[in-house]
Amino acid sequence: MSQRSAFEQVALPHLEAAHNLAYWLVRSRPDAEDIVQDAFVRAFRAFASFRGGDVRPWLLTIVRNVAYRWLAVRKRGSNVVSIEDAFAPRDGGDIAGEAWIAADEPSPEAMLIGAQERARVLTALAGLPPAFREVLVLREIEELSYNEIADVIGTPVGTVMSRLARARAELRKRLGALIEKEEKNAL
Repeated sequence: MSQRSAFEQVALPHLEAAHNLAYWLVRSRPDAEDIVQDAFVRAFRAFASFRGGDVRPWLLTIVRNVAYRWLAVRKRGSNVVSIEDAFAPRDGGDIAGEAWIAADEPSPEAMLIGAQERARVLTALAGLPPAFREVLVLREIEELSYNEIADVIGTPVGTVMSRLARARAELRKRLGALIEKEEKNAL
């Protein structure tokens, strides 16, 4: 098996996870695609020195480093995520983040409430500091273990746990503020 085939076999299953992480770090789908492409090129070049084991944390570390390098060069100041981008259909036609379950269709009211809740969460998540957003995405969306997150971001597991607790508390606070603001505007 060629090095390219071996790389594709172990790395391509993690392409979506890499894209999700890049997107949540830079908040732009086109830029995230560029970052993932660059990260995969770098990973392929370094693949011969990969020590084996789980490729996912190794690959996501590369994606993270490329994304932070990209952010440093561009010095973006905006913490706003486009809701339209967040819910744009993916290649397969599915809406980002939506899970399809073989069950009865939800009512239009339930769909509207679900969309509003997703919009709130996405807005609150996008407003978090990058370090908090990063650990939340890796844990809650990519479902990495604390040890895997520690490997990806290069910090001790205890730091991951405390950062995750603070990120969840901050997300809760921001969601509460968004809901309170919406309720005031509704009156």
